[in-house]
Amino acid sequence: MERDTKSVHVVLIGPPGAGKGTQAARVASRLGIAHIASGDMFREAVANRTPQGVQAKAYIDRGELVPDDVTVAMVMERLEQPGCREGAILDGFPRTLAQAQALDRAFREQGTRVERAIYLCAPTDELLRRLAGRWLCRSCQAAYHEVSNPPKVTGQCDRCGGELYQRDDDSREVAQRRFEVYLEQTAPVIDFYRAEGVLDELDGARGIDEVTHAILQTVRRACGSI
Repeated sequence: MERDTKSVHVVLIGPPGAGKGTQAARVASRLGIAHIASGDMFREAVANRTPQGVQAKAYIDRGELVPDDVTVAMVMERLEQPGCREGAILDGFPRTLAQAQALDRAFREQGTRVERAIYLCAPTDELLRRLAGRWLCRSCQAAYHEVSNPPKVTGQCDRCGGELYQRDDDSREVAQRRFEVYLEQTAPVIDFYRAEGVLDELDGARGIDEVTHAILQTVRRACGSI
């Protein structure tokens, strides 16, 4: 696939249940760029004992939040790896205005920027339905949903036969609070990228393939040949 030599950076924003992880993985694969999820990034940096990973682990071990500057440094370190030469989709990061501003400063120092910030929005009731009905396999972590993707045998993983369980934070009450906290933290991030002129809002309640197609169209329209 022919593409520009410059790297492309896309931020994928959305509340719990909006399908960020699924869409980020699909779109990154289609575009041939890296998929960087904040949780995976932390685990990788800590496991590899990178300088930022060692810093982050010290905070985590003390039960403290990792400071924004350390988090952004970890992102930038990850983006310097060979697999990110063509660019990346940042999944679930930045989550706060301070992180968005710090990432912007770090990118500007390198002469680059976030090309598009895509906000996957969906009705609250739909998001809570998705979250509250989610079940995971204890053995292989395959995900199921009691409405949209139920297992063939109740309580049993189709893939490996393992036991299915529901996380505590997938109850409706906890899901409601997660959603509220997300909006409190992320509304300023959405406003930040809107002011930068790079925000696109897409309907995340549509089918998976439809949402993937819409994201691809948005990124390609903004970034040219990719």
